[in-house]
Amino acid sequence: MTSLARETQPNLRIGVSPRNSSFDERYSRQILFPGIGAEGQRQLASARVAIVGCGATGSALATLLARAGVGTLRIMDRDYVEPSNLQRQSLFDEMDAAESLPKAIAAARKIAAFNSQIVVEPKVEDLIPSNIEALLAGMSLLLDGTDNFETRYLINDYAVHHGLPWIYSAAVGSYAVTLNVLPGRTACLACIFPDSPRGMIETCETSGILNSAVNLVASIAATEALKLLVGGPNPPQLRRTLLAFDVWTNEHAEISAAKPRPDCRACGERDLVHLAGEGRPHITLCGRDSVQIHERQRPIDFAEMDRRLQSHGVVRHNDFVLKFWHDPYEMTLFPDGRAIIKGTTDTALARSLYARYVGS
Repeated sequence: MTSLARETQPNLRIGVSPRNSSFDERYSRQILFPGIGAEGQRQLASARVAIVGCGATGSALATLLARAGVGTLRIMDRDYVEPSNLQRQSLFDEMDAAESLPKAIAAARKIAAFNSQIVVEPKVEDLIPSNIEALLAGMSLLLDGTDNFETRYLINDYAVHHGLPWIYSAAVGSYAVTLNVLPGRTACLACIFPDSPRGMIETCETSGILNSAVNLVASIAATEALKLLVGGPNPPQLRRTLLAFDVWTNEHAEISAAKPRPDCRACGERDLVHLAGEGRPHITLCGRDSVQIHERQRPIDFAEMDRRLQSHGVVRHNDFVLKFWHDPYEMTLFPDGRAIIKGTTDTALARSLYARYVGS
């Protein structure tokens, strides 16, 4: 038996009690480390951590924390596995890419294969203001595995509102950066970056990425997460800087984040515009020449949709996604009606394709 908790099933804790010999043997080398010890390992076993985004950084974070024995991991991701992911996204394999498995599902399956003592809750969803309360409820720590500032500001607003710690992490090219946020105690993301970066923003699609930069930032962030989970709300060992490191040039920098900025929009003035969803679009670019449509909340019957689309192009589906190819476009449809349309960055065209083949 494994601990893969499907969204349609209750979350069951299946595995070994943290008080028996099997548990002690599995984590014996970590228990020997003075910073954790037996009591710290029990604290990890009872911890509940959300990982928002399970691409390169998120999958590395999930691997490290699952092997460290964090008791519950809630992994959420809007995307599916592709061959181009395999160079850096450590939880996935060629079969996952061939089946276009949602990343959250593929990650949960892989984790269940190497640690059946923990619970993994996969959520194939896009984190947005309307679902953030449900998706992050009951978590003790939030980790950033996303690829965009819009979602990071949303996480930051939620963390400030609820007083929850979270860790910002990013990697692109050979560059890695991370920040620990303790709302009310340290600077938040909006203290450091009051506004979203403007102009041409580097992404993995435009600048590439080294898997070593991913693994560096994930290792640092996972270690900071362990400090928070075993050290209480304000552990003295926690780093209080924005840390940046370029693994190719060996350049690195740190900026103090020890104190909140009094005039910060989020943690100072409590103007949580991202949590309120003000001006948030329902159709967004999502990299790799693709547009995401998430304005429709409608259940999709994959078998029926498969029959409808057969005369228009190539269709295949599994329990989690339906793929439809109509040259030069590729549509990936999820059970809740959300879609990713590949082959265009024109949001109006993407909307018309969705209306034509799925419905308005």
